Amino acid sequence: MPAKNGNAGGTRLVIVESPSKAKTIAGYLGRGYVVESSIGHIRDLPEKADDIPEKYKGETWARLGVNVDSEFEPLYVVNHDKKAQVSKLKQLLKDADELYLATDEDREGEAIAWHLREVLNPKVPVHRMVFHEITPRAIQEAVANPRALNLRLVDAQETRRILDRLYGYEVSPVLWKKVKPRLSAGRVQSVATRLVVERERERLAFTSASYWDLQALFDTGRDEIPHEFSATLIGVDGKRVAQGRDFASNGTLKGADVVHLDEQAARALAGRLSGTAYKVNSVERKPYTRKPYAPFRTTTLQQEASRKLGFSAKSTMQVAQRLYENGFITYMRTDSITLSETAIAAARSQAIKLYGAAYVPDKPRVYASKVKNAQEAHEAIRPSGEEFRTPGETGLSGDMFRLYELIWQRTVASQMKDAVGESVTVKVGGASSSGERVEFGATGRTITFHGFLKAYVEGADDPSTDRDDSEKRLPNLDEGDRLTAAQLNVLAHATKPPARYTEASLIKELEDREIGRPSTYASIIGTILDRGYVFKKGTALVPSFLAFAVVNLLEQHFGHLVDYDFTADMEKVLDDIANDRAERVPELRRFYYGEEGDEGLKELVTDLGEIDAKEISSFPIRGTDIMIRVGRYGPYLDREGARVNVPEDLAPDELTAEMAEELFSRPTGDRELGKDPVTGHLIVAKDGRYGPYVTEILPEEPPAEGKKKTKKADAPKPRTGSLLKSMSLDTITLDDALRLLSLPRKIGEIDGQEVTAQNGKFGPYVKKGTDSRSLASEEEMFTVTLEQATELFAQPKARGRRAAAAPPLRELGEDPVSKKPIVVKEGRFGPYVTDGETNASLRKGDEVEQITTERAAELLADRRARGPAPKRPTRAKAKAKA
Repeated sequence: MPAKNGNAGGTRLVIVESPSKAKTIAGYLGRGYVVESSIGHIRDLPEKADDIPEKYKGETWARLGVNVDSEFEPLYVVNHDKKAQVSKLKQLLKDADELYLATDEDREGEAIAWHLREVLNPKVPVHRMVFHEITPRAIQEAVANPRALNLRLVDAQETRRILDRLYGYEVSPVLWKKVKPRLSAGRVQSVATRLVVERERERLAFTSASYWDLQALFDTGRDEIPHEFSATLIGVDGKRVAQGRDFASNGTLKGADVVHLDEQAARALAGRLSGTAYKVNSVERKPYTRKPYAPFRTTTLQQEASRKLGFSAKSTMQVAQRLYENGFITYMRTDSITLSETAIAAARSQAIKLYGAAYVPDKPRVYASKVKNAQEAHEAIRPSGEEFRTPGETGLSGDMFRLYELIWQRTVASQMKDAVGESVTVKVGGASSSGERVEFGATGRTITFHGFLKAYVEGADDPSTDRDDSEKRLPNLDEGDRLTAAQLNVLAHATKPPARYTEASLIKELEDREIGRPSTYASIIGTILDRGYVFKKGTALVPSFLAFAVVNLLEQHFGHLVDYDFTADMEKVLDDIANDRAERVPELRRFYYGEEGDEGLKELVTDLGEIDAKEISSFPIRGTDIMIRVGRYGPYLDREGARVNVPEDLAPDELTAEMAEELFSRPTGDRELGKDPVTGHLIVAKDGRYGPYVTEILPEEPPAEGKKKTKKADAPKPRTGSLLKSMSLDTITLDDALRLLSLPRKIGEIDGQEVTAQNGKFGPYVKKGTDSRSLASEEEMFTVTLEQATELFAQPKARGRRAAAAPPLRELGEDPVSKKPIVVKEGRFGPYVTDGETNASLRKGDEVEQITTERAAELLADRRARGPAPKRPTRAKAKAKA
């Protein structure tokens, strides 16, 4: 983004990563500067064989892009799609007197700056320009106070890149050979997948336990509000009544010192308590204090945006990137929760203005990071500038407005006073008709001063959890007060398996285990979703059977590579390199070649003979002789050679013995329908990868004497036809199949060109040469006449949707961004959700009947974050020959 003049000070070239960032900064720097974007990374390790320079192609290490034989020297190549931009930067540099590298202030940004310096090879002074917010003052200060490149940060980032390359390029081929082609392994993505799989294993092994208790509605009998409160049975004859926490995952009690009530015992006890007089045994009052939440760092922002806005981690980072580049927030990839003095003053000033001085403490609040090995010193994520703009003053809309509002609320609240109140615990006693001593318990909470809760209340992963601002008011009670039971209800409960991870809870788990970096979590989750290792049911992350096979292989044969502590320790190694406490080459050598009896990656991937591909992809269904197997074309069930496909969107813990038997009882899709009376070929109906279809079985003809057997590619192809929407495998007849196999049906000729009726990806149509017209129904493929086809071709070709819009499949609630109703519709490529402005296809695991408004809003937010679909390049028409 040029911003030139011809002043005596010369021209300074400033290079940033993105065009939008360049545009914003150019506006702040003004004349004398040229601000241009590198458009991200300009070079990297080669991705495919064609990228490897000719002189290295014969090297044994060339496929890795890293010379593992000589100091792990990386082979960098300028990306094909960046060559034009690099040429542009070199041209701009010729006219510059100084070069400022203004990429992000983290390891990746430092590495991009280093690559720019290496590729551009400047002959003018080079400065490293860093800032954590894009405001006029911050940019001017960054220009006035540049620093040198931090090569320790570059070393740490380069080590990470090489580690990830060696892991991916050495382990992924093992997955191709032993599980399925085109799979990928990653140093952190494989560990994240393992976490999701382990949680599903816990769910599979879980046995639910039932337990019962009593709930009483007690009445003080006084004329006050409230005069009633509910309490739960907590003890019988001095023993605690069993609750969910008292049961192990196998459904048994952990200890014998509790009373386990079943339905019969609970109802009998309720009967014996009829008419019992109760009194208050104890009242315990404690002051309640809730301190403000710290300002956002990357992971807490991702978690809270998931809980409150329904954003995926990827969407959150994309929206935050736009806010940062346009000067609305500070840098969004940070481990820090500290605020600068300027930001603290801005937050306090805004809190006083909005809520009054009574809500702001006398001294500023200072937050210290609890994240171990926190990366480079940034500020927390906050609104930019010396004075914060309220959301209404920003002019933002949609997702950018909602995320800015979240950040603004959290930042202002972090400098407000504690919420205070009182929590009360009451115990109520009584005796049954048979003399049993029972005790009921109730808790309450009142907030006398809301403090920071006026501005912000944090969400929770568990929707049943009380919010921090929730209150439950109990009557004024004293020990010895007499009570009556207005109601006494018997309640049934059952223990639940551990909840599946959501994006928010998986991010928290990764951070708690110190696995990966905050800046990588969004891409990690995106990768395991895109690779088919995980899919979503609502907001829950569900592992596929493919993920089970991959994790099984990695655990059995690459155990330490997916060990949680090992992966966390690698992050510490990278931190040590960044802080000059370790060196790159020795650490890479230890990882790849091993040390002191520990196997390195190279040795692990060398001998694959002992890996039994069938064994690692096979899993028994508990209580049956049925095995789940993962094949090249997806999961299937196997019982003594009998096979049946498993629906791809079936969650592993839903594949019970009963479900397996049901799948076996369904028609297999291999039905013999009869013989074609014309050809004599057997016609069968099958269930294939892409849906049900019919085909003919061609007889095998022996090769002529003295001739070789015909190659498969040259052999005659059987006729096939997909079933129409109105057909099913259970009911299709031979006549139906023969009609399908008659397609494409020849109708006649128009203008010397053959006209056919056939079925296509977008429905039935008639075709003449390269021209086509849609048919109104599938039945018309078999009935349309030449005259009708001639009429269709005489009409101009319809563009867009001709037919009246079909009614929605389902109507959901309001989209929180557009404030318009969301509906589910059927489209060319399957069902999708729309608010009338944005469309988003349903994904694997999403079902029309079960999708919620929250999940639909998340899909729409993801689609908005990706921006409009790129336009297809139009082909230039060929010039007519002279």
